[in-house]
Amino acid sequence: MIGHEEHNSAPTATKRVLITGGAGQIAYALLPHLISGRVFGCQTRLIVHLLDIPGTENALRGVQMEIEDAASPVVVGLVTTTDLRTAFTGVDYAILLGGFPRLPGMERKELLAKNVEIITTHAAALDDHASRDVKVVVVANPANTLALVAKKRASSLPAENFSCLTRLDHDRLRGMVAKKLTSLRISSSIPECSAAITATQVRNVAIWGNHSSTQVPSAGQAQVELGGKWVSIHEVLQEKDAAWLHGQLVTSVQQRGAEILAARKLSSALSAASAISKHVRDWVHGTPEGEFVSMGVFVSKDCTYDIPEDIFFSFPVKCKGGQWKVVEGLSLSEETRRRVLSTVTELVEERDLALSLVGGASHL
Repeated sequence: MIGHEEHNSAPTATKRVLITGGAGQIAYALLPHLISGRVFGCQTRLIVHLLDIPGTENALRGVQMEIEDAASPVVVGLVTTTDLRTAFTGVDYAILLGGFPRLPGMERKELLAKNVEIITTHAAALDDHASRDVKVVVVANPANTLALVAKKRASSLPAENFSCLTRLDHDRLRGMVAKKLTSLRISSSIPECSAAITATQVRNVAIWGNHSSTQVPSAGQAQVELGGKWVSIHEVLQEKDAAWLHGQLVTSVQQRGAEILAARKLSSALSAASAISKHVRDWVHGTPEGEFVSMGVFVSKDCTYDIPEDIFFSFPVKCKGGQWKVVEGLSLSEETRRRVLSTVTELVEERDLALSLVGGASHL
């Protein structure tokens, strides 16, 4: 917990943080993370920019009043607007939530067609008005391909400054592993294992590929914290449950978003906001020692793991000094490699469709 003294420490920087879709449910769930100081730290002061479409002015005004009433220790300014230039001018971080929502039964290609136009407009504003070192997180779906469109349209900005959110899938995977290990009531011969295991005691899972049902969740490299030590998941998972690790667990993570949508009639909000805050926090401050996380990043030439270039692909990454780096040399099973080929195929198809919707890559 951030202490009183840290709240009152001298500010070291002021950053402008933009959230598009600022009147929406994910933004509403995300703002408490941001304005508390948990993401950027309590020494960083924030000017929060909220953008939404015309007609949402009253909702934006309501959110602004709530931020003011929350007495944030870090917020020193608020911009609520439906004007692109006002929203994007000078921003250091852009969290692109704004997009047409995925509705029950909607095909990804239909969603892509609606959201390519939105992301292209936002990327043009990034290119024209944002800080030259702005860091961008694309959350609107399909996130990987929209991140590619944004990167191509905002061509004056570095490709490594764009990312898309797969941390939600990563955290889902951690949570499901923790729940499984707890339910097994791991052998009483290891006393410290008798208590419940939380998701924070699971690290180094990975999401490969697309933020879609073709994604490849992998827990083969996972570690579990027991008795103050990190041990391989294979040391604590019962042999009879090893098949679960590579079968049912994968399917459960792949289908989780659709399952929540069917239950709530709305996409994930609380968990998405939590994932966004962790994605940005780790990008800014670095990943903990010995831990990697999942991020969707741009694939350039000579990529490790033989992933084709010119797509955004989720890899295990480590962050340091505001930069990310793909973790190399992880061993992938034959089944995982087969699944990776499937998600690559989907990403290439989505890319080609998205570029056709905007007249081809030459127009970006």
